Amino acid sequence: MAPRNWFLSAAERANPVSELPVWSSGNLAEPLIHGVAYFDRLVDEVEALEAGDHLFFTDWRGDPDQRLRPDGPTVAQLFARAAQRGVVVKGLIWRSHLDVLAYSEAENRTLSETVSAAGGEVLLDQRVRRGGSHHQKLVVLRHPRAPERDVAFAGGIDLCHSRRDDAAHRGDPQAVRMSARYGNHPPWHDVQLAVRGPVVGALDTTFRERWTDPMPLDSENPLAYLRDRLRGADLRPDPLPPQPADPPPCGPHHVQVLRTYPAVRPRYSFAPDGERTVARGYTKAVRRARRLIYLEDQYLWSTEVADLFARALRENPDLHLVAVVPRFPDVDGRLALPPNTVGREQALSLCERAAPERVHVFDVENHAGDPVYVHAKVCVVDDVWASVGSDNFNRRSWTHDSELSCAVLDDTRDDRAPTDPAGLGDGARVFARELRLRLWREHLDRDPDGGEDADLIDPADAVATVTAAADALQRWYDAGQAGPRPPGRLLPHRAERLPWYTRAWALPAYRLVYDPDGRPLRARRAGTW
Repeated sequence: MAPRNWFLSAAERANPVSELPVWSSGNLAEPLIHGVAYFDRLVDEVEALEAGDHLFFTDWRGDPDQRLRPDGPTVAQLFARAAQRGVVVKGLIWRSHLDVLAYSEAENRTLSETVSAAGGEVLLDQRVRRGGSHHQKLVVLRHPRAPERDVAFAGGIDLCHSRRDDAAHRGDPQAVRMSARYGNHPPWHDVQLAVRGPVVGALDTTFRERWTDPMPLDSENPLAYLRDRLRGADLRPDPLPPQPADPPPCGPHHVQVLRTYPAVRPRYSFAPDGERTVARGYTKAVRRARRLIYLEDQYLWSTEVADLFARALRENPDLHLVAVVPRFPDVDGRLALPPNTVGREQALSLCERAAPERVHVFDVENHAGDPVYVHAKVCVVDDVWASVGSDNFNRRSWTHDSELSCAVLDDTRDDRAPTDPAGLGDGARVFARELRLRLWREHLDRDPDGGEDADLIDPADAVATVTAAADALQRWYDAGQAGPRPPGRLLPHRAERLPWYTRAWALPAYRLVYDPDGRPLRARRAGTW
């Protein structure tokens, strides 16, 4: 398998200014499913850092009091103690909209001030397009004296409330406020990737490019600038220590770092026209799909994104699309809910019209029947190419906010039949297939060690199995929950169709506010990424 068949080339990345490698080889990537697994690993790795080591992180939201284990430490304690030991701690957190708008301005500021007071430097970063956000979730840990110990974490899990859940999906005791339909402690499904090897250097470069960008932190926000000056906030990033050489090769995985940066003024020094390698990377992989695209996503609601899947379905008669999404949006209310609802309904309708019998959309619940909020951003194509990231399948994530994803190709073939489901000669690969199976085992209540995988490997059998399990659970509900609850946690997702008079205002609000377009004008006109 040639990685160039799946990964973007330098020309396809279309950002020659960035020092990011086209892709890196010799890595070891490990999915950490659920916040409990990620937070536990993060504590181990950070507590092992010594004076002179590096801890760099970016985040959309950071709650300083979020406990990473039941008895702590909290996020602020973990990072502050590292700084006090002499670890070089640097962070970039989105400044955020105000808390009264259900965002995290106060929490992000408190984390910044707490870690900075301990000797670190955590900056509030508003270098975004108007109405946009920094949505990358990244932690990079470097050991200049022992590079083989370097590790980075990237994916969908923020360092904040509601994320510390596990496979039972009873929710995090420390919860964010969201739609009442998820209860007081919303069950939360999410995935983060731990990577070792040369790709850690690429993720280090991603952090450094943002840190050293000369654009003012409070770009185009004079009120925020004035408030920060009055508070004595740090508005000038201090120099970073020299970047260590890439860690040595340690595994069979090729990893391509994919990013989104919008076209902004003043321009990013590392992406003068923005960067849309997330969109380009998904586009290249989806166009190569022949049998099965599996998605887990928080939104899945843009027609531009849905059109990519619809075209693939029309051109490949054996291709199935399986998607797991939240049952309800994370917000409710007469003004917030309709724009969230109309976008998904529009996108799913477009896919279903292309291949009514080959589009399968599900949502998840726990064994108590409570809906699980799917926050993961995962894609697996034909058990060959897989990605885990911060980006959702919508226009905002592909053009407007800062995003970060890691696409993985494994040199190791999977010898379980079918060994080449797509028939293109690439062969199924262990990382991609096992990621899909690990997620499906949980959703279907199967043996977590893989002892019941026989009907989940071949794409046609797998789709039939998942659909049958979801249908059986739905029939159990329709029959008044008579008899034992069938195994599995998936239900057929039923997109709500809004009345025309609601759609009349919700659709433009969704396109302009919830799912804006951050591409340069020429790309918008050409309909390209």
